[in-house]
Amino acid sequence: MRKILLFVALINLPAIAQEQSVLYSPEENKINRGRPLPSEEPFYIQGNLPEGIKRVELSIYKSKKNENLADGYSWKAAYQSEPKNYELFVAYPLRSNENYTLKFYYYILASDEEMLGLQEALQSNLASYVNANFIATKRGISALTNPKAMLTHLDQIVIQGLQNYTHPLTQEFLGFSDMVKIKLEQLKDVKLKGARFNLLSKNEDSNANGQAEYMNQLKNELIDLLHAEVDQYLRTSLLMLVDVRELKNYPTEKKPFYLPLNLGYAGTYFSGGFNDLDYGTSAFAGISVPLGNRSFTRFLGNASVSTGVFFSNMEDSNDTEISGPLIGRPVYIGLGYRMFRILRFNVGTVLTASDVNANIENITLYPFVGFSAEFNVWVGFNK
Repeated sequence: MRKILLFVALINLPAIAQEQSVLYSPEENKINRGRPLPSEEPFYIQGNLPEGIKRVELSIYKSKKNENLADGYSWKAAYQSEPKNYELFVAYPLRSNENYTLKFYYYILASDEEMLGLQEALQSNLASYVNANFIATKRGISALTNPKAMLTHLDQIVIQGLQNYTHPLTQEFLGFSDMVKIKLEQLKDVKLKGARFNLLSKNEDSNANGQAEYMNQLKNELIDLLHAEVDQYLRTSLLMLVDVRELKNYPTEKKPFYLPLNLGYAGTYFSGGFNDLDYGTSAFAGISVPLGNRSFTRFLGNASVSTGVFFSNMEDSNDTEISGPLIGRPVYIGLGYRMFRILRFNVGTVLTASDVNANIENITLYPFVGFSAEFNVWVGFNK
């Protein structure tokens, strides 16, 4: 028995893991030379870099799923380097025999002219939004949108304006500060009767001009604050998106089906307490069905439901032979958890039978615990 267990342990010793590498050609928009992508294990994607590219991003998602559920990976060039190739580590394994969509995003360092154009566009959009959302009334300045929603809109103007850019240090724009929020609240509560113009003047045109100037002054103060915070973010040259390459419905390799077999030793409890324990032992063998895929969920992937048969009958303290119904051997069903790759802890119940007399058979369920070695047997059919 020990020799068998040792043999099983040896054939299950894991080989030294070495992740696969696949090549992607942006010119041909072709990956892994047309072969399916690796599945159920991490792998690398390597490719050559077009001139000037400083960052490569990759999104991978199931073709039937939403792109928002994509796994994202990125690579960037080291400071002041001009590499010719890049390498992305796909850490989350792909599922066997599935189709995936892959999107590659290529970024270059934005020039001074491009950064200036981006800055002017953001400043213009922010100013237009502020001017359109504040109007003067007889009672004061009225905002068409509440300050909380307005702050969200201002953040989105910048975020959408930067959607084709990314920071070299991956520092996203986090939104405008509390100073902008306070300024928006102040504008909402301003009454024009406190404006710096002659309220006692009988000249309505003069008062109207004064109100307009005062409102413009307050709006310009808000606009200047918005511009200052955006300019602070843009003081570092950003990386600009220049190309997107896409592979749709690309297949992954189909993994073979393996049936886990168990070979081990267990103890079955019959009755008694610690001082007068009544139990039996026997070697057993069986098959197990994993509750999950080990590549995607560690706990459920190592847990399984199993069933099998004991090799020999047992005897209780009364010298009664404990066998099993139908096949003459105890059979079991239970839960198991795989530890240390090959060792499996089992717990469950044993279906037994014992003769009461020539006409009556006592069928009983007893609890058992045991350990086993688990190894996989490939199950397949010839075409």
